Amino acid sequence: MKNKRFLIASGGTGGHFYPGFALGKALQAQGAEVCFVVRKNDPAAQVLAREGLACQQLDLHTGLPRSFSPLRHGRFIKQLFRSFQQTRTLIQTFRPDVVLGMGGYVSFPLIFCAHRLGVKTAIHESNALWGLSNKICGRFATVRLMGLPMRTTYPNAVLVSTPVRADFAQPVNPAQERQKLGLAPTRPTALIMGGSQGAKGLNEALPHVIKNAPNWQFIHLTGTRWYDAQQRAYEGLPNVKALPYSEEVYKLMKACDVVICRSGASTLAELIACRLPAILVPYPHAAANHQYFNAKVLADTGCAQIVQEGPQLSERLTQALLACTPQTLAARCKAYGQLPIPNPLGAANKTAQLLLEL
Repeated sequence: MKNKRFLIASGGTGGHFYPGFALGKALQAQGAEVCFVVRKNDPAAQVLAREGLACQQLDLHTGLPRSFSPLRHGRFIKQLFRSFQQTRTLIQTFRPDVVLGMGGYVSFPLIFCAHRLGVKTAIHESNALWGLSNKICGRFATVRLMGLPMRTTYPNAVLVSTPVRADFAQPVNPAQERQKLGLAPTRPTALIMGGSQGAKGLNEALPHVIKNAPNWQFIHLTGTRWYDAQQRAYEGLPNVKALPYSEEVYKLMKACDVVICRSGASTLAELIACRLPAILVPYPHAAANHQYFNAKVLADTGCAQIVQEGPQLSERLTQALLACTPQTLAARCKAYGQLPIPNPLGAANKTAQLLLEL
């Protein structure tokens, strides 16, 4: 019997790419042939090439414009029709058994064409609200996979969690990881991260927090574009280690006591995998405010505290961090046992099996 074949539309952002990447690796480990579909010049293509995973690039550079602009809409429609031609050819050539969309605009032409050609389709929504692309793609999906519990669900929807990389299952010695960064091995440690691009509002609030929490030490993933400015802001502060980015974020997460971060779905899946207490600062301009609803899933269970971004962010973050006593942190860790979500560490293999059964 021939190996099952899967096309996975992924990339665009780390939140769409890494769950799809983890799922693709799990399918490959179970004997399936996997080919990823990303937008042209997506940095994800370099990661896939390095990992030896097949990849096709669509000539689709931009998503659907959210505001009226005849020029931008015209350019988008032209690219979209070109991508329909490319995906139809790809499906007829690769002959997949299942086509999977991980969200984002690159999923739509692949899911739509696969449905028209009679191929089984699946979509995965990592957030607590259905994104625009997945709302549309859901009309053509054989199965809808959910990363977080949702208020709006469907008969063909299954809660599977959001897959994380297998790296998050690796044991880590917190004291050793802190020492590698020049930090004290036993001092309370907070990891700060604003996603792969960093977070300007969060970054600007942090010098005040760090100055007013002298008993804590900090690891800050600033984002490459903000690194130099953040280094200057931290001059004279001995209790902080700034890094532009890290490929081994799982080591940093397991080396700390609490995380201060945005509430993108992939970040939450990583927190759940590590059972790590968090102070969540939802990105206020996320579509439909979905990061707030993501954060509420953890906050309502007692795993995290939400701090809304605004004029008093630095003061509110300081208060939230100083309230993180050993007893509070232990209670938040324990609360993960009550979270109604499958373990993200097993999500890739379980979801792969579900897709193989399609």
